[in-house]
Amino acid sequence: MKILYLETSSKNCSVAISDNEKLLCVCEEVSENYKQSESLHTYVEWALEGAGIALKDIEAVSLGKGPGSYTGLRIGAASAKGFCYGLKIPLIAVNSLESMIEPFLSDNYDFIVPLIDARRMEVYTAVYDGNTGKELSETEAKILNETSFEEFKDKKVLFVGDGAKKAKEILNLPDAVFNENVYPSAKYLIKKTLEKIGNKEFEDIAYFEPFYLKDFHGVKKKGS
Repeated sequence: MKILYLETSSKNCSVAISDNEKLLCVCEEVSENYKQSESLHTYVEWALEGAGIALKDIEAVSLGKGPGSYTGLRIGAASAKGFCYGLKIPLIAVNSLESMIEPFLSDNYDFIVPLIDARRMEVYTAVYDGNTGKELSETEAKILNETSFEEFKDKKVLFVGDGAKKAKEILNLPDAVFNENVYPSAKYLIKKTLEKIGNKEFEDIAYFEPFYLKDFHGVKKKGS
């Protein structure tokens, strides 16, 4: 089964293609300027070319559904829906935090905590078992302070994501490991996507909305 993966929730605009669990191609770039609107469809074309297949060969689309950048998520969702409508194929949606923990599950941490930078001292986060990847606490928008995650004081815990930098500065967890150069990536959506396909957990394309977690707050113009 040829599957197209889109992950646009962060500064990493990421596209991948797999044949079942085998990764055929990944095309991604981390940019401070959030390049999803200008780059996503180009990356899809490049990934298809790299995988040696045509768009008509794609049998499902998997989307990193968030949480993350409101605009990035809207762009990814609109593209995913468009491909699914046009090709008459199913849509699968995976929590973007789960793609962040995937590369570290064999590293013997007790817990892995992804942290996506939100505004000020806020992060989008959840807690996962470091070995199984099982979600232990639900995804939430959390304001960090000195006592955050203090229950992990004597545990082997890894914090990953661009929110790890401000977490490291404020958390009183001397034994914790912080890796801030981690972003959600399309290539790490494969395992969860195949599980969902096996369980027939497909999205209703007409009504699907990304996992925004919070309402969008636009910048007010002066005088409005």
